[in-house]
Amino acid sequence: MLWPFKEILGRSGGNHSRVSAEFDFMSLFGFVAGLIKFRGSHSSARLLGTDMCKEPKTRLFRLSPPNSNGASVHQETQTDNSEILSCTVKALKDGHVVAVPTDTIYGLACLAQNSEAVKKIYEIKERNGQKPLAICVGEIQEIYQYCKVKVKEELLRDLLPGPVTLVLERSEELNRNLNPFTSLVGVRIPDHPFMRSLCQMCEEPLALTSANISSQTSTLVVQEFEELWSKLAVVVDGGPIRDQSRQGSTVVDLSVLGKYRVIRPGCALSATVDVLKHKYGLSDYSGEE
Repeated sequence: MLWPFKEILGRSGGNHSRVSAEFDFMSLFGFVAGLIKFRGSHSSARLLGTDMCKEPKTRLFRLSPPNSNGASVHQETQTDNSEILSCTVKALKDGHVVAVPTDTIYGLACLAQNSEAVKKIYEIKERNGQKPLAICVGEIQEIYQYCKVKVKEELLRDLLPGPVTLVLERSEELNRNLNPFTSLVGVRIPDHPFMRSLCQMCEEPLALTSANISSQTSTLVVQEFEELWSKLAVVVDGGPIRDQSRQGSTVVDLSVLGKYRVIRPGCALSATVDVLKHKYGLSDYSGEE
């Protein structure tokens, strides 16, 4: 940007005509005005938590921490949580990708039914296109809309909401461009009030994956994936994740009647297996269907 500025200044010598001098002045004036406009627009892009709903620029929002009763503590320096929810929902419905806290690690989310948004997540994460994304819903009953469930509803309620991903057969209503290479899909209901409210307000499932470049470490605070912020419409800072294991959710395949298969041990393996095996009598299997 300095090169044209120097060139304009260098042409102001006394050997030029008056017309040339006026032209040089107007060029300099136009350049400076453009520079001010350019710098001003980029400065406004760095303002966090303001005017997010107007433009799809990256915004960082900090959730108010809950008090001992579970209610949010109001702080003047923080945007109201209901406003954060509204703006995050709008970003999702506009086809953008957002970063959100869960009960295990930070995640990237978009509308699962939006094929272009799903494509963006893969690009942002630099993720292998043959690796599936999970979906996230807000209520147990929504699972039946997008999955074919072969276990008792009581089992679902024993495990969800919680740090568990249940792999089920997908229904025809789920976006065919989401994991088109498999008839199965993992479904989550994180034990996190913001995430549950977000799903309920969107009224459709979110595609959810970890907030990091593929093969890199899972993240527990938003600063750990700061290199991705510029590619996201919203980054919701919920503070440090309490579970420090970075293992993510326990992933269990329940697509075969009467059986379960652990795909990823995750952070809740023991408690999950106890429910599946001892309470509901499911048997472990490691072979093909």
